[in-house]
Amino acid sequence: MSKGYLSSRRDIIKHGAALGSMAAVGAASFTRYAPGASAAQLARSETLYVAGMQWGPPTTFNPLSANAPWPVDTYFVHIYETLYTFNVVTGEIEPLLAADLPEETDEGVTITLHEGTAFQDGEPLTAEDVVYSITLPQRQEGIPYSTVTDYVSEVEAVDERTVRLTYNPERRHPGMVRHLLTQIHVLPQHIWEEREAEGVASVVDMEPVGSGPYTLSISSAEQVVITRYEDYWGADVVGMPVPKNIVHPIFDSNDAGNLALQRGEVDLSQQFAPQIWQMWLERDLPVGTWYDDAPYHVPGSIPMMHINVSRPGLDNPAVRRALAYSINYPQIAETAMSRYSVPVNPSLLIPQGAEEEFFRADELAETGGWEYNPDVARQILEEELGATLEDGVYVLEDGTRLGPWTVQCPYGWTDWMTALELVAQGAQEVGFDITTQFPEAPVVTTAVQNGDFDLVLWGVAGTSAAGPWLRFRDVLDNRGVPDFGQTAFWNYNRFNNDEAEALLDQAATAEGEELVELYSQLDAIFRENVPTIPLMYRPLQFYEFNESVWTNFPTEENPYAPPMHYGSGIKILYGLEPAGE
Repeated sequence: MSKGYLSSRRDIIKHGAALGSMAAVGAASFTRYAPGASAAQLARSETLYVAGMQWGPPTTFNPLSANAPWPVDTYFVHIYETLYTFNVVTGEIEPLLAADLPEETDEGVTITLHEGTAFQDGEPLTAEDVVYSITLPQRQEGIPYSTVTDYVSEVEAVDERTVRLTYNPERRHPGMVRHLLTQIHVLPQHIWEEREAEGVASVVDMEPVGSGPYTLSISSAEQVVITRYEDYWGADVVGMPVPKNIVHPIFDSNDAGNLALQRGEVDLSQQFAPQIWQMWLERDLPVGTWYDDAPYHVPGSIPMMHINVSRPGLDNPAVRRALAYSINYPQIAETAMSRYSVPVNPSLLIPQGAEEEFFRADELAETGGWEYNPDVARQILEEELGATLEDGVYVLEDGTRLGPWTVQCPYGWTDWMTALELVAQGAQEVGFDITTQFPEAPVVTTAVQNGDFDLVLWGVAGTSAAGPWLRFRDVLDNRGVPDFGQTAFWNYNRFNNDEAEALLDQAATAEGEELVELYSQLDAIFRENVPTIPLMYRPLQFYEFNESVWTNFPTEENPYAPPMHYGSGIKILYGLEPAGE
């Protein structure tokens, strides 16, 4: 049995003794478990098994931690809730703690809370808690949503249920504010203000208290279990989720999780499952995705190979462009992405869906775009840079050898691992000394955030309420990003371009054709400098389900909820039906 893999109900029973000692984690008067309870006591017909959001044993359930686990990570609203959620299908925000959409003016936004909002310890959730949570980055370092201070100059409680946010007049950006309102968990001030002396981002919290419909029941090296909170404030407004329990087994690889999905031991998955259509076409399994046909998933992100632009050799844009030409993008789409992606374009824009209006295919070649062409890669290195081959590896005129460099991603992320093997293969054939490296996910996360890498495949902002602006910010804007060795939440290679920063500031409030033109200019700067290399298109989240135990999962034909595991995807839990009913 693979580490962290509970292959059947018998395995849950087998591990019951070990889990029993963890049952009191997070226990309080509002949890349904008493000390000594274990996962073996969960009725399968009342329990939803999920996968793909957690890849190691949680060490804290602090939602402000740089490595916050499921289900308290950014955008998840099972325990800690946000004012709004984002819907990837509509591209819009939707109220959660808020009673309605924000009232927007040129100066700012006004938000009204639902009546009766409350935390799981019985304390009311008021406008003061909202103000406390939004303004926390003013007092504390290392807060994931610290950029709120760039876009909001003042936050005030008008009354117990009303909050007013004033835009920063120097960085007015309504879209970014809407995005942040889907990201900021509302914390109980009466708990967190006492923790500020020790630094809230570093607090080890194994007893999370939020306002959401679930509470933490069990946390172990093998799984995390949350349980429905029966006194949820939103019972009469939002409703109550159907599953009483949600279990997230901690798998050691995609393969283990995908096998569990096939067997019906996982009901809802966010893992990459290669050629998933075979599960229903060839094996007649009750497995499904959002679309019945290719691409099966809603596109929403562009995994990027981030390049450490401070390393000798990689600090040269021409070298980076040659590397981009060495990569076989069609093969990545066909094999690594299992036909869930078309060959990626040299652009920071997704060429379909909400961003299609900004994408200009005719400009790609005109503004320095690239494609898979090893001959052009060699031509750049030899004719532009005067590089020569020594033992199969190019060396620049100043003696800089193009390697050895490693390109990495987390072990077990099989689609990314396959893509990077293809990257290394193509690069080696051209004359780069690049090899793959696949550490455990927490190791890679730390390396990415600290900028301690040569090349790394990692995500940037996907489709969001802030639009493609946020993705351009992630790649081209170094403002607010700490130095190497400190935790960064975007621009991991610390690339900087003054012209891009100015264009981003204009795009923040632009509309219509002006905004289209600004994104076009930003995309040209990206292609000229090549700070990252897009490798594939990917859904915002993979969305796969097995209806052996639960049915009525949303699909394109039944879109009562979007294909998401966070944000507006919480609505899935309200529409599920036990199989056979």
